[in-house]
Amino acid sequence: MRRRTRIDEESEINITPLLDIVFIMLIFFIVTATFVKESGIDVTRPDSETAQQQNRVGILIAISDKNEIWINRRLIEIDAVQANVEKLHAENPQGGAVIQADERSQVGLMVEVIDAVRLAGVEQYSIAASQKK
Repeated sequence: MRRRTRIDEESEINITPLLDIVFIMLIFFIVTATFVKESGIDVTRPDSETAQQQNRVGILIAISDKNEIWINRRLIEIDAVQANVEKLHAENPQGGAVIQADERSQVGLMVEVIDAVRLAGVEQYSIAASQKK
């Protein structure tokens, strides 16, 4: 006697395990990705021969050539800088602050921003500059 094997016409491939693996990989890449922080404006930084790259930046503050202060793509008044920096520093206590001041901005405003950063409890701060070529 001969046996006949019948192939089920409605059989399908189960892709659930494949989808599980894809979603786990997606979550892994999202969690481990580093996101680029931007201040919200383009700043013409002054040149410096001793400029160094900063790796751990938690707070990015920009001062425009019109003496506007930008944090996280939002225009901030000088009175609100300390509160905003305190909030951002609480979210990432390991990172420091970088102040990007346009070369045409007022030095007095930059000093006020530095004071607000220090009063907010951020001990590590730096001023952004471009390397001289």
